[in-house]
Amino acid sequence: MSPAQPQPIVLVTGAARRLGREIALALAAGGWQVAVHYRSSADDAMKTLADCAQLSGDSAAFDADLGDEAAVRGLLPRVIARFGRVDAVVNNASTFEHDSAASFGFAGLDKHLHSNTGAAILLAQALHAHVSARGTSAAVVNLLDQKLWNQNPDFFSYTLSKAALEAAGTMLALALAPQVRVVGVAPGLTLTSHLLSDEQFEARHQLSPLGRSSTAADVASAVKFALENRSLTGTTLLVDGGQHLMKFERDFSLM
Repeated sequence: MSPAQPQPIVLVTGAARRLGREIALALAAGGWQVAVHYRSSADDAMKTLADCAQLSGDSAAFDADLGDEAAVRGLLPRVIARFGRVDAVVNNASTFEHDSAASFGFAGLDKHLHSNTGAAILLAQALHAHVSARGTSAAVVNLLDQKLWNQNPDFFSYTLSKAALEAAGTMLALALAPQVRVVGVAPGLTLTSHLLSDEQFEARHQLSPLGRSSTAADVASAVKFALENRSLTGTTLLVDGGQHLMKFERDFSLM
């Protein structure tokens, strides 16, 4: 008999709540041990941690401000110290604050670029150094947005930061191969927010060629597929019911 393969270890950023939590739980259910990253939602992170541990047998939580370069550079070493290794990173955490072409400024752009783009690149860089030293391989999944293929002028800095991350994914896939694969996952309208009533969310969720956009389960399934399919790199899976094929003049929350 061949020895049992150890459970793979994944760091999921922004895993305390919402989509990040669903991704963490799906991966735990699929046999991954999950490092649950959070910034300030400690109570929610402990809940996700406990639920992941029940599914996979082990989990741990790590706080870090992804807008702080030193904190980002220290995050993966902390996870490695706890688990002994890391096999994947899911860059899910995002700053999502409204601005427009009229209100745009350097401060808002910097905030989005640091947390949404720079942090993801630094974590990929650190993962590559880690697995290169070990002689193993790994994967990075970056959460993007169907908005990049169906642009409107709302959430200007957020969109720029995600566009930069999409471009970085291509460059990283080239730069970090063959040790690290880099894949994007771009959801459509998936979860509601304080900006939408339940009725508004349901109506806009149906605005797609398939009559439905993505669910959290759809996105989590795509992330797991991207992590485990060893032939994928330098590409993006659009998980949105085809919303990127339609034209929306405004962001869903402002329609």
